[in-house]
Amino acid sequence: MARFGLSALTTLLKGKGSPRAGAPGDPAPAASWSRPFGLGWEQPYTVRYASNLDDGPNHGMPLGGFGAGCIGRAPDGSFNLWHLDGGEHWFGTLPDCQFALFESDGEQSRAHALAVKPEADASRPGAGEPLSAWSWYPASTPDQATGTYAARYPLSSTQYTGVFNAEVHCEAFSPILPGDYQRTSYPVAVFVWTLTNPTNRPLDLSLLLSWRNTTGWFTNTDPTAAVEFRDDGSPEHNYVPAIGRSQGQRNRWVDQPGLQGVLLEGERATPVAEGQGQWCLATDAGLIERHPGLSIQRCSRWDPSGSGAELWEPFARDGSIPDSNNDRRSADQGPASAALAVRCQLEPGQSLEIPLVISWDLPVTAFATGTRALRRYTDVFGSSGDNAAAIAAEALRDWRDWRAQIEAWQRPVLDRADLPEPLRMALFNELYDLASGGSLWSAASPEDPVGRFGVLECLDYAWYESLDVRLYGSFALLQLWPELDKAVLRSFARAIPAADATPRPIGWYFTQGKGRVEAARKLAGATPHDLGAPNERPWDATNYTAYQDCNLWKDLASDFVLQVWRTFRLAPSGEDLRFLADCWPAAVQALRYLKTFDANDDGLPDNGGAPDQTFDDWPLKGVSAYCGALWIAALEAALAMAQRLQLDLGLDTSGEQREFGSWLEQSRAHFDALLWNGEYYNIDAESGTPVVMADQLCGDFYARLLGLPAVVADERARSSLKAVKEACFEGFRGGQLGVANGLRRDGTPLDPNGTHPLEVWTGINFGLAAYYRLMGDTGTAFAITGAVVKQVYTGGLQFRTPEAITAVNTFRACHYLRAMAIWAVWATHTDWQAIPGAERQP
Repeated sequence: MARFGLSALTTLLKGKGSPRAGAPGDPAPAASWSRPFGLGWEQPYTVRYASNLDDGPNHGMPLGGFGAGCIGRAPDGSFNLWHLDGGEHWFGTLPDCQFALFESDGEQSRAHALAVKPEADASRPGAGEPLSAWSWYPASTPDQATGTYAARYPLSSTQYTGVFNAEVHCEAFSPILPGDYQRTSYPVAVFVWTLTNPTNRPLDLSLLLSWRNTTGWFTNTDPTAAVEFRDDGSPEHNYVPAIGRSQGQRNRWVDQPGLQGVLLEGERATPVAEGQGQWCLATDAGLIERHPGLSIQRCSRWDPSGSGAELWEPFARDGSIPDSNNDRRSADQGPASAALAVRCQLEPGQSLEIPLVISWDLPVTAFATGTRALRRYTDVFGSSGDNAAAIAAEALRDWRDWRAQIEAWQRPVLDRADLPEPLRMALFNELYDLASGGSLWSAASPEDPVGRFGVLECLDYAWYESLDVRLYGSFALLQLWPELDKAVLRSFARAIPAADATPRPIGWYFTQGKGRVEAARKLAGATPHDLGAPNERPWDATNYTAYQDCNLWKDLASDFVLQVWRTFRLAPSGEDLRFLADCWPAAVQALRYLKTFDANDDGLPDNGGAPDQTFDDWPLKGVSAYCGALWIAALEAALAMAQRLQLDLGLDTSGEQREFGSWLEQSRAHFDALLWNGEYYNIDAESGTPVVMADQLCGDFYARLLGLPAVVADERARSSLKAVKEACFEGFRGGQLGVANGLRRDGTPLDPNGTHPLEVWTGINFGLAAYYRLMGDTGTAFAITGAVVKQVYTGGLQFRTPEAITAVNTFRACHYLRAMAIWAVWATHTDWQAIPGAERQP
């Protein structure tokens, strides 16, 4: 049976007589990923390496601001993603974190938790069936949908059909607003429930929200955070969160103007420690005044470790819950959940909108012993950890405005009918990683007026803002939150002059059976690969990864220079000469360092035979097309930077201009002579590897994108792209999966057991698609994006997009940063059409 996804859902809905997806009356909004509620996957992609993360396909859209921590509600209604400790991952269903609905028409009544029955409570994996007294919502089958889950980040919606007499719809979102550096950081999730009575009899309804007190859980209890190496050579650190800890927890009512809710609190250190703070469940107190007969009940404490009957029995009987305010503190084995219920009666034809808000105030993210950061939202709400209710109150006051602003910034994308709908859908949904990709966003400081920001390369490769990866993946940040893109690049600029002589063993040599080879962690002048890891000192202790010696990489310096010039020239907030000047000394030092690898003085740095670029399992030798083209583009960018700084700020950059100009002249004179084979560019000058490398001209793409002189002639660029299309796209499974990284000219693999050459890298594919679009080949651009988007969003990889997929239905490295390169397709297709709000200054 075919896997279900966007197209399958459309077919299913058509079979039920519903209009096409996105049409009026359809539960799936336009340009959204949608799926029958709770329907399982027949053949989802599974992980390639057993040691890599694979939580299965039941992933939905994350809720919560950038760097604030986030939660995820799945297509089966369960809350199962808990990224609340900066940079760390915990996945599992807490059954009592859930909505439920009671309904009675005066003769019959029914009540269901609004999720498919969970198999276990992930906080108590050996405890047997959880909440056995509860009744759970039925899952869809291939023949009958019981609802629809749809997501168009940062909005998701769930429509429940065929079970209740009432029409039941929930829309969930957080205020993810381009250019809004305040609200985009908020730790809050808004759920707007719309209940409608389509019958000819009154309906009594009660909407329940229950939540576990998890304060104190999300911090690492292993003080060593010991590092081990996986079977793919990458390091991981030990993360042992305090799941289930309950000592000192308490729940209590909170009443404020416009808000009724429950606060969930725990023990506190002075100052407040990681994982400590508050949660708040709240609704609009004004509902009572506006809707006579409506009531709000609150149960501050019930025990989720038993059958759940104490809450469920009265709720299933008449929609009520114990209205109690028990604020006693828990013992060590005393889990405490709280609940809130909104009860109402709807007359025939009547509809009611009920906002329910979940907010959290966990202000601290801790790293290595003695280091910590306050989250960005604390610039607004303070760092006490006592402001969950204040966050909830703002959400209840402003959610309609937030929703309208989301609609406004999404409208330009929705209106681009010249872009295929799956591509528009993915443009929105690939932004998920900015919230759930282990994001950090620190409080502001005089040195960093919008704070410091970072997203993990991925959860398996858990280090921040890998520079080679963000060459592709930062297109979204650049176009929507450009000040955060600048913040990341400023962190790299500070790191380039730094040095750390600590020797480390290089993992790749172990995987090759070559024994222990050590290298210094960071050499002065070398552009770092990454901004460190959450178990050390991110932003300051760079080059966390030790799979390769990053001091030897031949693309990183070029990547840095190109990103700086790109952000200066193309940020929607306008050109920022101060940013350019801040990064200029590091750019000069980085290029001079890279030039030292020019072994034969032909102007071009030479690859060293070990993998020393973004394809870090793929050796290149001598001058390479990938690194050489990036180098030429970077020299052009550096000359442009130097000229602007001299003309506009009066800096004397004449020496650098002469230096870089001479290198550029040499490089251009030798690049084609060394690599052009008459049809495309050889992968490198010395290895003799007979493959067509898909991303051989990334540097030419960047040069053209930035309005710099092209690296290669138009006819050679088009000839190379034609070879890539025929060999690596059409020649690889008929173009159904995407573009493989490197195949022989006839489409066959050089090594049938190869790793990187036989993988389809999602972000590389989106970057290639943008290059094809820039060169006028829209058909190929859309064919590539369509193939990759289809695999991700029908293969159970949504909201955990991997780095790589294979022809045998496996993936590697989920939640990957590079995939946000899909925003390069938007840039090239629309000529950088601005998204409303992104131009705002912080």
